Amino acid sequence: MINILMEGLKGSFNSIYSIAKIVIPLMILLQIAKDYKFLDKISKAFEFLTKFFHMSKESTLPLLVGIIFGISYGAGVILQAAKEGNLSKKDTFLISTFLVICHAIVEDTLIFVAVGANGYLLFGIRILAAIIITYILAKRFNFEEYTLDKEPTSIE
Repeated sequence: MINILMEGLKGSFNSIYSIAKIVIPLMILLQIAKDYKFLDKISKAFEFLTKFFHMSKESTLPLLVGIIFGISYGAGVILQAAKEGNLSKKDTFLISTFLVICHAIVEDTLIFVAVGANGYLLFGIRILAAIIITYILAKRFNFEEYTLDKEPTSIE
């Protein structure tokens, strides 16, 4: 029984160490990119992505942050941009849709590669699925009909 526990603890610590080797440097890079406004510069190069989805150029930075650094940090940037009035409801919806499917693409892929997954396959499928679904929603969904400002109707 003790051997099983020791084996489990050893495996757990090895997994945590493998993940920490990836996550800690990424978090350091994130802080450096934030401090030197590098993310703002990169977002200009990726404005074509938001044009493809018929979103405003202000949605580029929140989308990129979510793709690269994860949904929780991306959500913070999305909420801040929405509070400042830079994002429409359509932009917010499409960014959220894309990020639900494809967030933290660098970090998650590296973590799954560390535990044996095929990184190219994982990366490719997530990006492709996010692009296709977000594009279809951008073209087909009537954003004017659905708003968060309306009071819900009661069922009588």
